[in-house]
Amino acid sequence: MAEHFDVIIVGARCAGSPLATLLARAGMNVCLVDRAGFPSDTPSTHATQPSGVKIFQRLGVLEALLKVAPPIERGRFQIDEIRIDVDGLTELVGAPMLNVRRVTLDAILLEAAAEAGAEVRTQTGVTGLVEDGGRVVGVTTAAGELRAPLVVGADGARSTVARLVGAAEYHRTPPGNVFLWSYLEGVPPGNDGVWLGKIGADAFLASRTDSGLFMAAVVLAMDRREEVRRDREAAYAHGLSHWPDLHASLGDARRVGPVHMMSRWHGFFREAAGPGWVLVGDAGHFKDPTPGQGIADALRQTVELAAAIEKALGGAAPADQVFADWWAWRDQDAWEMYWFAHDMGAPGPTPLVLKEIQRGIAADPELTERFLRVLNHDLLPSEVFSPMLALGGAFRAVVANRGRRKAVLSETWRIVAAQLRRRALAPRRPKWSSGSSANRSSGTRLVQVPLHPSQP
Repeated sequence: MAEHFDVIIVGARCAGSPLATLLARAGMNVCLVDRAGFPSDTPSTHATQPSGVKIFQRLGVLEALLKVAPPIERGRFQIDEIRIDVDGLTELVGAPMLNVRRVTLDAILLEAAAEAGAEVRTQTGVTGLVEDGGRVVGVTTAAGELRAPLVVGADGARSTVARLVGAAEYHRTPPGNVFLWSYLEGVPPGNDGVWLGKIGADAFLASRTDSGLFMAAVVLAMDRREEVRRDREAAYAHGLSHWPDLHASLGDARRVGPVHMMSRWHGFFREAAGPGWVLVGDAGHFKDPTPGQGIADALRQTVELAAAIEKALGGAAPADQVFADWWAWRDQDAWEMYWFAHDMGAPGPTPLVLKEIQRGIAADPELTERFLRVLNHDLLPSEVFSPMLALGGAFRAVVANRGRRKAVLSETWRIVAAQLRRRALAPRRPKWSSGSSANRSSGTRLVQVPLHPSQP
């Protein structure tokens, strides 16, 4: 016999568990399922921006996290020779950063969901959907059938729920880079900030993490994937040496465990809602990981979705329309950062114009603070990287590279053209239509208009 709940959440990591916590606290009967056992690991940049750390505090898990991982108050952001040093993140944006291994973070979030009253079922994979009249009304598992008026897919970029409902992708971007990361012990005292940079063609993200370890990630161009696969340890060690200051700061630190690798990924938006289902976190949207936005994105989305679910299931508005509105918010919230991350993670050396723009930011304390607020999702990239800033960067690039004026002008045109195309493709209000070959043939479902197969 089927068990009945108000909401079933598939996926119990940094989107699913926080959502279950918020809904359970609101008095809902929530079932949280995940095919994994916990604690367990998953690919991640590890970084949680201050905006996400504030949500950890709201969830009541920040104290537990700070017991195992130090707060990050300082940062170095560097593109080749252009360097920005920042101190006092809490004073600037209201909270520190955190870098916690997912094997630790996800277990703490899951425990909070259970303590809030959610029914937690790990090592329970979803095998199918239960449908009634064109609506999703539950899931099937090896242990039996679970029913609810809403099923939430919070199960990552390779979401089972997204596959089963046929959620189409749009605005896809190809993977530009291979991500390598590992953990070090014995890093000298004083190296307590975050390192984010691009030196030549290689990008980096590094900071202290939980359990006294240090996480260092090296990002290499995708065209080196076969080389990396042949000897990832050598590629990783060689890559670390390309940022001399970071490499020197590690002293005689020793690597603990293997070098992890992620190369099979791509950027996308997915249809985020339909009759009886919603996607949240990486299940519905995935961007280039270079600027470390994924965890904070998932947390912010869960806060908005929890409010939408309360409104929909409480009868304050038609559920399908509420989730259509949430989908529209998700796309608008993610749009500019999606392309910012895409450009930041683009393979190859940093374009000359973008280097000069970054040089202008580094020279202006007000612009530096606004740049940090972009990374914290407080400001849109367009609110900082204005046409005037771009024009100044292009002018300085022409002056500094007199022998490469054609290259600079070509770069400038490509940047302007990309911005115009992205503006034309910017999210519009979703609308309802009946039927779709991408999903079930009966009932009503949400579709995003337009769905553009080409990329800017």
